[in-house]
Formats: sequence, structure tokens, C-alpha cells
Amino acid sequence: MTNLKYTPEEPIAAIATALAPGALGIVRCSGKNCIGLLSKIFSRPKALLEAEGNTIVYGWIQTISNEKLEVSNYKDDGKESGREKSCALHIANPSLHKLDEVLVSVFRGPRSFTGEDMVEISCHGGVHVVQTIFNLLLKNGFRRAEKGEFTFRAYINGKTDLTKAEAVREIIDSKTDESQDRAAGRLAGNLYETIDGVKKHIIDTLAAIEVEIEYPEDEETIADSFDASELEKAKLALTELRDSWKSEKIYQDGARVVLCGRTNAGKSSLFNALLKEDRAIVSDIEGTTRDFIESWIDFDGIPARLFDTAGLRETSDVIEAVGVERTKDLSEEADLILYLVDSKNGINQEDQAFISEHTSAAAKKIPLILVWNKCEFSEGKFAPLNVADIPQVKISAKKGLGLGELSETVRKSLSVAEKSERNSTGLGSERQKIAVEKALESVSHALALTEDYALDAVVQDLEDALDFLGEITGDVTPEDVLDSIFSHFCVGK
Repeated sequence: MTNLKYTPEEPIAAIATALAPGALGIVRCSGKNCIGLLSKIFSRPKALLEAEGNTIVYGWIQTISNEKLEVSNYKDDGKESGREKSCALHIANPSLHKLDEVLVSVFRGPRSFTGEDMVEISCHGGVHVVQTIFNLLLKNGFRRAEKGEFTFRAYINGKTDLTKAEAVREIIDSKTDESQDRAAGRLAGNLYETIDGVKKHIIDTLAAIEVEIEYPEDEETIADSFDASELEKAKLALTELRDSWKSEKIYQDGARVVLCGRTNAGKSSLFNALLKEDRAIVSDIEGTTRDFIESWIDFDGIPARLFDTAGLRETSDVIEAVGVERTKDLSEEADLILYLVDSKNGINQEDQAFISEHTSAAAKKIPLILVWNKCEFSEGKFAPLNVADIPQVKISAKKGLGLGELSETVRKSLSVAEKSERNSTGLGSERQKIAVEKALESVSHALALTEDYALDAVVQDLEDALDFLGEITGDVTPEDVLDSIFSHFCVGK
């Protein structure tokens, strides 16, 4: 399978580390004769050309001006016997200019990430140094790699499947330890193994049906023709995979958590306490927060964008009124609302109205947690609100009390599964979820067939299910799907 954007085997190069000052920078290369091309600008060409796979060669990247290069071919009698290598034998009037002292990691195909010959140049991490080495490679036979081209080559060379390829991007984009661990499980192959198990259930059923078609008995119904237990196992596994996407999507994209409440309820104090830094201005003056601010936060492993908003109240201040309207708009788009109440003052009609508006049967179902703040004061008016299905938590944002319980309540309110082991399986992308839903529909339809249908109809459903599952792993993948997956990778990956 090829992709119009990429040319397999063509030597490619990319900067694999961030273009910012650092201790080290890495320039990555892959493709046919990439080691030979690099040897032309390396101070020890013979050592590089003869290097075994998974070894490191020390030397300098250098430029050669006014050169006349003569090249001969020879064969190595060692483990790499039979591979022709080119080596510079004579340079007339050389003018060498050393650019940087480097270590070159050598990987021989097929025992490499891409399945091709690869080299990774570890140089000093100055932006100019890294860019100079990269530009020198482009002048000496390499092409600039496209986004995701290294991983694409790993895929077409059988070094990875699409579930693992997508997991690479998930790890890069992960925002918490938990989201990283879930992606690492998919990279380790747990999703591929689950899909492979479902395919085996379907294939075993197909084999039994094919035997029945070739050697029919006198069964009265299709149900009597084959054992449906394997399909039931496949349906159960597909259902669990489909249902996993809700939690996995939150771990990947993050949840929108909005702090709401009346002025002076302690929203900004809670915002600072959760972030463990003074981001929001805290004051006893009502209406201090005029507009929302946001920051990424880790809620017990769940990545979330936390919004601190203007207090809800009637106001004649034009600017504050705009802030109040933005608070209402944010609450409508939230995945979860944390509604703060000052426990010293208790709930008033404005609180009741907001809570009722967001929890009534006609309202958009956005989870809401009622957070009683300032509970360090014994004279508070804390009285649990008698509303079904509304979790309530007592905290003190100022003292940092109750924040652990709040984080756990957030997890439960977002309907997120408990922290997973790396071997537990979940879907990693919307694309995978759609394919699983289609496969589940085909398997369910096959199970629902009655004596009014021929066995051939069941076979067609099961073959369709296998095709949909093949799209997940990459066994059956339209080219536009590949474009969509790999174009979202960064260059150098």
C-alpha cells in the first residue's frame, strides 16, 4: 500500500527535537542508502559505513569545499556480507570545515523503527547548529520528511499497525500520567490483541457456516446450523470497546470544567487551590472577576480545562454584565459544572434558580456538583440540598480541605472509568469508534437473522464485520484514511 504524499525508500530527514536551545538536538534520517549519503559529510565515513545495526559512531559533521570525490564499491566479508557499500577513496584539494561533534546512532533494516536503514544524529542543541546540519543533509541527497512519514513507513513495512501508530500521537499529546498510560497500553498492543480476538470469533463462525453450506444437514432453522456462541462473544467484546470511547475521549481531549456561583463564593480561591498557584485575583470585593480565565489541570488523572468565571448576579456595571453572560455561555458548553456556594450564607433564590435550570428534566444534561465552600467556619449554614442526582462536596478552598474528595467526585460525575491497568483495552480515536460501531452492527444483524434468510446473508454480514475491524488495524484501509491519520503527526515522527 502506498500513499501519494510519500515516496517509500526515498532518503528523508527531519529535525526530531524541538527547535529551542537545549543540551541535545536530534536529526533523524531514513531510507535507501541514507547511511552512505550521511558518510559524505561525516568525518569517519568508513567507520560509519561498516557500523553494525544498533551501534553508535562518534565523529564530526563537516562540509567539504573544492572537492573532487572518487568512489569505489566493495563488499564486506562480515555479517553484512553481500551488501555493496560506497566509500570515499580520494579527495583532491580538500577544504574541511567541522560543524559539530556528534554521535550517530545506526539502525539497519529491517531491525529499525521504519523497517529501513536509519540514522539519528545527536548533536549539540543550539537552534542554529541543528538547522545547519539538517540543511546540509538536504543538500546531500535527502528530502525533507512529511508529517508522520517515519511512522507511515513503519506501518507499510509491517513494523506497526494503525492502532499502535495512533497511540504514538496520543502519547505525544497526553496531558496527564493516566492519559499517557492508557495510550501506552495501546502502543504495547492491547487494542490490537482485542481486535484480533474478536476477528477470531468471527472467523471461527464463518468456518462453521462454510462447512454447513458445503455439507448441508436437515436443520429447520439457521440457528440450528451453527453455534452462535462465538458471535455472542464477539458482540460483547465490541460493545465494551464501543462503550470505552466516552472515557477515552475525555482522557485524550480533556473535559471542560466550569466554576460557577454567586460573587464571593470562592471560585477564584478554588481555582488557585486546584492549580496550586496564584493565577486568579482573590478579593473580598464583589465582582472582582470580570472575565473568565482558564488553565489545564489534572483531576485525579483526568485532564481538564478549568474555567474561573465572573460571579452570577444582577449588576448595572456594563463590563461585569458581559462577564456574567460569558459565564452563562460557558456553563452551557461545559462537560461539568462546579457550582460553589458560600456555606456561611447558604443557598438563596439565585442559586436555586441556576441549579434548577441545569438539572431539570427539560435542561441539557450537564453534570453538576454542588460545592459547599468555606466549611472551615463552624457557624456556617451548610444544609445539603434535597435534589436527586446532584453530588455535594464540602471544601475549604482557603485551607485546601476536601480537594481530594472533590477530584474523585469529578471523576465519577464525568462517568469516567476507574484508573486502568496498561493491559486494559479502550479505543484511541473517533475513527476506531466508528469502525467498531459498524462491525458491531454487522455482527448484531447476523445474530438477528431468522429462518427467512439464507446462510449466505449471515456470511455477508460477518465478512463486512471483518472488513470494518481490518480498517481499525490497517489490514483494510482506504488511502484517504491514511492521509487523515498521518497528516496529524509532527514532522520527524
